[in-house]
Amino acid sequence: MTDLVKPKTTPTDTLLAAHAAHAPRTMQAVALLEAVKGFVVFGAGFGLLSLLHRDVRHIAESLVTRLHIDPDEHFAGIFLKAAASVNDARLWGLAALAFVYSAVRVAEAYGLWFDRRWGAWLGAASGAIYVPVEMYELWYKPSAIKCATLAVNVAVVIYLLWTLNKSANAGLNSSAHRAT
Repeated sequence: MTDLVKPKTTPTDTLLAAHAAHAPRTMQAVALLEAVKGFVVFGAGFGLLSLLHRDVRHIAESLVTRLHIDPDEHFAGIFLKAAASVNDARLWGLAALAFVYSAVRVAEAYGLWFDRRWGAWLGAASGAIYVPVEMYELWYKPSAIKCATLAVNVAVVIYLLWTLNKSANAGLNSSAHRAT
């Protein structure tokens, strides 16, 4: 009987093994976050459709009054002015955009949950799109929420890109191994 020589393990091997044990849960947590965002926007789309053929300005004024917000306040004025310009065509358009956005988020969540490479690409690309806007907002109107949002988004994008890189390297290593 021959003795098998155990390969020498490196700290990188240990780190990759530890990540492999937690990778499905991490990816599923990201998938769950994306699915929740998709379903919230899906619900908002139906909320917009519920405003069809209604006096949106009156509804907005009632909301501002019920929340005890001064209608002469800057943001309340912007909200009321926007509500006055809403018509059925705009509501349909906004609802359609909400449904497209939610479909992309749910597709991304499916791809991430079931460990599909396209899901990671979709997640990294769609998350990276928001980074410049979030940085701009944080620069001109800093807040803890904006900082946390940017940090979470950047962390998710980096994680997805790292996962894509790791899987690409694993594919190259396995094809190189098969060639020898």
